[in-house]
Order: sequence, then structure tokens, then C-alpha cells
Amino acid sequence: MGQTCNDPMQSVSSIGDFTCECANGVKATGAAAVCETDECAATPSPCGADQTCTDPDTASNKLHDFECACNSDMSIKKVDGPATCDKDECSSNPCGMGQTCNDPSQTVSSIGDFTCTCANGVVATGAAATMQSVSSIGDFTCECANGVKATGAAAVCETDECAATPSPCGADQTCTDPDTASNKLHDFECACNSDMSIKKVDGPATCDKDECKSDPCGMGQTCNDPVKSVKAIGDFTCECSNGVKATGAAATCETDECAATPSPCGADQTCTDANKASDKLHDFECACNNDMTMKKVDGPVTACVVDECTSNPCGMGQTCVDADTKASSTNDYTCECANGVMAIGKPAICEMGSIDECTATNPSPCGADQDCTDPNTTGASLMDFVCSCRTGKGSAVGAAATCEVNECDSNPCGAGQDCTDVMLTTTGDFECSCRLPKTGKATGMAATCEFDECASTPSPCGMGQKCVDPVKTDASLKDYTCECPNGVKATGAAIASCDTDECASSPCGVDQTCNDPNKASNMLHDFECTCNSDPNLKAVDGPATCDK
Repeated sequence: MGQTCNDPMQSVSSIGDFTCECANGVKATGAAAVCETDECAATPSPCGADQTCTDPDTASNKLHDFECACNSDMSIKKVDGPATCDKDECSSNPCGMGQTCNDPSQTVSSIGDFTCTCANGVVATGAAATMQSVSSIGDFTCECANGVKATGAAAVCETDECAATPSPCGADQTCTDPDTASNKLHDFECACNSDMSIKKVDGPATCDKDECKSDPCGMGQTCNDPVKSVKAIGDFTCECSNGVKATGAAATCETDECAATPSPCGADQTCTDANKASDKLHDFECACNNDMTMKKVDGPVTACVVDECTSNPCGMGQTCVDADTKASSTNDYTCECANGVMAIGKPAICEMGSIDECTATNPSPCGADQDCTDPNTTGASLMDFVCSCRTGKGSAVGAAATCEVNECDSNPCGAGQDCTDVMLTTTGDFECSCRLPKTGKATGMAATCEFDECASTPSPCGMGQKCVDPVKTDASLKDYTCECPNGVKATGAAIASCDTDECASSPCGVDQTCNDPNKASNMLHDFECTCNSDPNLKAVDGPATCDK
């Protein structure tokens, strides 16, 4: 409706060439034109006075969608017609007789804002006023939930819990009541004055903590907690009497027991305290200055100096001299006669008569298992006796000989082994070594020889094969196994058969070429036959079909 239609050709061959034209000149071919129609442009405005009209879609097929909004309150709107903007609530006489009604806004969005005023000045909003007696104005009372009352005004119902005496937070803390409403109790907060970040609600905060009260340092140490706060846990220090300190734990107080005066070891001894920890007492060591091998723990060595001559071991008329007075050096004193005859570790024989030094003392000066010979038995010829080893080799004049015995002379190792005596003066140190191809060693006894059949040259398995001998003893021979790189093993002591060329038997027949890609003995039936006439014709594990 409202558009002009024109068909210029009017022929069945020109279907769809008609045009539609709107009153505002807008055209369309083959269809109705979209004629924009701004419904708000009508005169008078469809919304009326004091309202704003808006047509969101002015298409001709979009009618009755315009919107009217009150200028006094743009939130009051209506579609396809004017909005109801004003409403005078006083028109319904809500205040009743004898009261003056006033509606300041007179809009639908401010319902309930009218006031009713009595002749005596009493005013009420949104309802009729109650006309109390003007002679009792101001005698109303307000009462809080906690019982607090006020006359003629609102009561002060606030309850500041921090105002209590004494303060609920105690000394050295600040109390804050964030909400002093009478129905907001137990919400006060206590903060430490020493550290305002330490707080607690409904009770005093824990501000101070002296960590030293639990005696973390232990006996003999001084504890100091510089910051006695729960936020400074672990800052206490422990100090030993010697000044050693530690923070957050007991100190390790070194105690050098040797530093005591006088020294616990006494004179002529050296004191050493290897571990000076306070819990490591009585571990000091005393060592003789004249013989550091003489030691004692937790006390002085009983005797560092021992003069063997004090017991007069030489007898009357002889001079005794102990050249080495170490406690570890005994029987080294010398006895000397007036005629110069001397003896070590025993009285000297001073007479000038015939003296056989080999028989003059018991036991013999040469000791057991040695022969003693005194070539000159005159009293003037002493310390010339000769000691000779009965077993082995060795001799000495004037003292027992050091005998060298080759323990291998008795063939302690047995057949098939080589014997070596490392120290001829020591027994039980000979070594037995098995002769190749056997292996094995032992000290002081015959060796247990192992015979590794695989160690022989050349290898019994041949080149490229691994030889394994599981039991290497004389009683276990021919138990080795040979293994190919491809894992093929031989049964028994024999060389393994590693390669198997299946083409060697000509399985493909004439006019075909045979190829075995893997000749391992465990890879059978993998040979390939290829027709000579056509290399593309192939077959595995049998001749190919070449002719057809």
C-alpha cells in the first residue's frame, strides 16, 4: 500500500521487470520498495507535548515501534503511544480533612513522595499526618536495644567495648572497636604497641615471647632474646663462657682440656685435645716428650723416663749407664767393669780368665735355633762370639743373627705353580702363582688354579666368535661354548656354524637369480628368486613364476 507499480514491457518474456515506487521516490524492481517511514515525523507528534519520540526502525514494514519518553523522567517510557509522565498523588486526597497535601514531583516514578501537613505544623510523607497535641511536642522517647533511652530525640545506642575499665586488651596494647553499634559486640580488636601488625579480635593479642624461658641453650650458656615478639621467633642467641655464640640454637662451646693450668699431663709431656666440643670431655691425650709413642688418654703417662740403672742391675764394682731412658727402651743399659769389660742389658764378666761367652749365660746369647761359637775365650776378648743360623742363611758377631729362610725351598706351592718368597726374614709371606694358561694367586699357601679354556691362543672358537668357559677348573674341560655375532651358538665344545647361504643349493632353478640377504643359520627360508627375463618378477623361499 502507498506504492506505485509500473510494468514497462507487460510480456511473459519479461517477468520481474516491474517497479515499485514509494511516495518519497524510493524505487525497487521486481519487488516492493522499502519505504522508510519515521513515525515520529507526524504532526502533531504521536507522543504529545513534554515527551521525546524515537523511531528505532523507520522501515515501512516496521510500524508502531516508536517510543515515547517523559522529558521530566527519561526512564518513564512507552511504545506506540504517549507515556504516562505526571501523577499528582494529591488529586486522590490521601491526607484527609484539615491537612494540606503537596506532591512535589508529580511523576509515576516518585510515587509516595507527597506530604501531608497539619494546621499545627505536623508533617508526614507518603501518608496522612497524626495530629498530636501541640502542647506535648517533643515528649516522645527513643529506646535502644540495649535499654538506652532518649526523650525528644534519637537515643545514642553505640557501645564502645574499648571504653571498658580496665581495657579488655590489657596494658601495652591498643584497643579499637570498628563498629560501636549496640548489636555489634565482641568485634573489638587488640593490637600490640610494640608491633601493630600483631592483632587479635575479641581479646588481647599475644605480643611478647621470651624464647629464653624454655632454656634452649642448655647448661653453661647465656641466652639472650633481643626481640621478645612472636614475629621474631628464632632470634635468640646462646653464648658460651669462652665467647662462642650461636643464633637460634645452642652454641658449640669448645673446651680445650689441655688449656687448664697446670696442664693435666704434667711436666715433660705434650697434651692434645682432638675434639674440643663441650660434650667431648676426658678425651685429651698425653704423650711423653722423650718418646711420643708413649701415650695415655685422660691422664698423664705413668712413667716417661725410666732409668734402668736405678735398680743397680750391674752389681758391685761395675758402672751402669742407661743411655736411652725412654719407657719403651728396656734392657739397653750397659754394665762396665773397672778393666773395661762391658755387657749390654746384663752384668759384665770382669774376670780375665777363660770365658766362653756362648755358655756363660743361659739362655745362649744367640737364642734358640742358632749355633753359638766363641773363637777367643780369654777374659780380655768379649763380645766376639758368633751366632749362625741353623735354618736358612745368616750370621752375626756379638749378637743374635738375622736369619734368611727361603720358604720356597720346601716347594710349598706344588706342581704347576711358581713360588716367590718376598721377604726372606719373614715367614708365611711366600706367594704361589699358577702357570699359564692357568690363572690364580695365593699368599702363604698353594693357589687355587683356574683353567680358562677360552684364554688359549688361538681361541678354540676361531675368529669372530665369542668363547665362554663357565667353569674354569681342571676337572671341567671341554665345557666352553662358541657363539656367533648373530647369536647362533654351538652345542658342546665346538665352533659354531654362523653363516648359511641357502642359494648354494640352487633352489631357484635355471634362468633365475638367487639372493640370500641374511646368511645367519637362524635366518632360513628368506632367499629370493628373481627372473632373469624380468627382474620385477620375484618370489621368496622358492622359484618365481617367470613365463606366462
